[in-house]
Amino acid sequence: MPSPYVRRRRLAAEIRKLRESRGLTADDLAGLMFYNRAKISRLENGQSRPDVGEIMNMLDILEVTGSQYDRLLQLTREAAHKGWWDRYGMSMGPRQKLAADLEYNAATVRNYDQTAIPGALQCRPFIDALVKLDESQRTLDYQPDRMAEARERRQRELLRPDGPAYETVLDECVIHRLAVPPEAMAAQLWHMITTISEEKRITVRVLMHDAHLPGGFLPQSSFYLYTFAEPGDPPMAVVDTATTDLVLTQRREVVRYTGMYDRLRKAALSPEDSIAFLARVANRLADQTGS
Repeated sequence: MPSPYVRRRRLAAEIRKLRESRGLTADDLAGLMFYNRAKISRLENGQSRPDVGEIMNMLDILEVTGSQYDRLLQLTREAAHKGWWDRYGMSMGPRQKLAADLEYNAATVRNYDQTAIPGALQCRPFIDALVKLDESQRTLDYQPDRMAEARERRQRELLRPDGPAYETVLDECVIHRLAVPPEAMAAQLWHMITTISEEKRITVRVLMHDAHLPGGFLPQSSFYLYTFAEPGDPPMAVVDTATTDLVLTQRREVVRYTGMYDRLRKAALSPEDSIAFLARVANRLADQTGS
């Protein structure tokens, strides 16, 4: 199945276009369906899982027929599909739930991370250390055990035979500045080295602290780039902020982040040199802790 989130975004755009082609406002459509305007707004923004029966009723009201009706109904069913992450509800955290959904049927996943190790590549000791950091600064919006279980499931999904090609540019500062115990960081680095050594679809490039980035400004945050196999599913950029993830689908915005990623990738170490660097740091941390 395709990503339900991606399908919801496509369905939202189709419904908005249909409504506007009929000369209707959101209030007009809400009135015809005996809904409040907020419900139409959520649907047109892809914020809620669609109800198949309600969409069928909407298509009838908008006088959609034939192949267009069949196509939109299929899109609705895909948008309403529940993935493995839905079994966790919000116990795994809203950000991780979105990531799992987008990774589900992505062709490629690329990211630049300046604040953390990518969630899909984390090991359990490192996850536990991150939870302790999180607890020290805020009230958790997830259940730690369920979140860790879901994060391990994400890695299994990433490693499945038809999983996406996955590449990350990891800022060196994450390794040195993140205040986790050295034994947890060492375990994480070895876990990542083992994972990327065994699976050629997964690549890690380390961006050294003194790397020069010509061609533009420095990135202001971590971000992810997703592409999908079906031509109708547009590429997306997801930008990390302190409080939420911003999902960008406008072509010019995605192109801008793609260009930024290409500059970061070019400035980073090669995959082979990155593995050698990570191994040196992991050995040094192990020596410090006597492990």
